[in-house]
Amino acid sequence: MAITTFSSREFNQDAGRAKKAARRGPVFITDRGRPSHVLLSIEEYEKITHENKSIADLLAMPHAEAVEFEPPRMSGDIHRSVDLP
Repeated sequence: MAITTFSSREFNQDAGRAKKAARRGPVFITDRGRPSHVLLSIEEYEKITHENKSIADLLAMPHAEAVEFEPPRMSGDIHRSVDLP
């Protein structure tokens, strides 16, 4: 995965080149030398955002009942007293 950096000026002057670079990896766009934005391909964006679904989102998805889920059982001393101030 290649990481490319464009200044805001470069990005504004040649957005097409930035889009091509985003196919190879993230494109950091800087403002006064500091990263301010990141350009990603839609495939990379979906890969990142689809991994962070909540359990409620996953249970609401179609055919959720077909997903096998067997959480590990807790063992040992799971009940212990706590000193509160």
